[in-house]
Amino acid sequence: MSPKNHKVRVGISIGDFNGIGPEIIMKSLKDKTITDFFTPVIFGSGKLFTFQKNIFKLNLNFNYITEASQAQNGKLNMVNLTKENSNVELGKPTEESTKMAIDSLEAATEALMKGEIDVLVTAPINKDEMVKMGFKHAGHTGYFEEKFNKKGLMFLVSEDLKVAVSTHHIPISQVAENISKEKIKKQIKALNQTLIEDFAVTRPKIAVLGLNPHSGDGGVIGNEEIEIIAPTIRELSDNGILTFGPFPADSFFQPSKYRNYDAVLAMYHDQGLAPFKTLAYEEGVNYTAALPFIRTSPDHGVAYDIAGKNIADEQSFMEAIFTAIKIFNNRNDYKDLMSNRLQPRRMPSDNGIDEDLPVETEM
Repeated sequence: MSPKNHKVRVGISIGDFNGIGPEIIMKSLKDKTITDFFTPVIFGSGKLFTFQKNIFKLNLNFNYITEASQAQNGKLNMVNLTKENSNVELGKPTEESTKMAIDSLEAATEALMKGEIDVLVTAPINKDEMVKMGFKHAGHTGYFEEKFNKKGLMFLVSEDLKVAVSTHHIPISQVAENISKEKIKKQIKALNQTLIEDFAVTRPKIAVLGLNPHSGDGGVIGNEEIEIIAPTIRELSDNGILTFGPFPADSFFQPSKYRNYDAVLAMYHDQGLAPFKTLAYEEGVNYTAALPFIRTSPDHGVAYDIAGKNIADEQSFMEAIFTAIKIFNNRNDYKDLMSNRLQPRRMPSDNGIDEDLPVETEM
């Protein structure tokens, strides 16, 4: 367990370097005092970042290392994955930029699993191009689930709004068949525990959205709410998890409604992410919840259309960094609380004999 004065080591994978990844990373680290708060460890290329920092006229100095365990506090550490020059073509993916995105992600994940970094913040990737080069997953979530051998939960978070999604990157035509009582039950339990451990919410209140328009209108527009979602909510509520719904998605995301709950479980990707990115775009963070390791990312993509124009906003990436740090500290506080909680005192065994009664020989 990390000591209280431990400076959190934040690993950073660079994503597609022909997008805005390096730009938002360097802008997030440009303040000279940033290393007072955490120790950055970037998995990339010194020559690549030197080239791009000149484009954006940023004054940063990197500490080049060959592995994350060599990272030093007070410095911007760069695990140099290659000594070769990178062919930068801002605004479009290339085989070289895609390969670097994969290499950076894999090196950072390995360091995370070895304990050389404490948390991982991932810059945006081009999923389609990575799949073409043999990457087996439709996004970061599936990749980390395989690496950590545990199901994760896509969880979009801001200070004001937190939205998880039951199904991730699948076609809309497959959503209904991928919803079940058991799956939703596991996800809500995981979400409840995440809110307690990672966000320090003592007694979470969780809202659940319906799948169909108007939550099925009592079975007129689908039966998933009646047959799957509502019974699961009742069962969880009966077992002490404060779960509410199913709510119609079209009217739920009004501040007067969603602010009554600590988190929302949407049934599919766009049902949850469309309103979240509308309401919390600049400060939104994508967090892969329910995993043994902490990974966050900004809630936007590679943004090829503005790459190299020096107009990318780093706020979401900075929020991803500090959210990861906050989760790391909350988890450690929770572990401390659980390990130091009062245990019932065990009384010495008396073999069932009442000492106030005379022994058998006296009787």
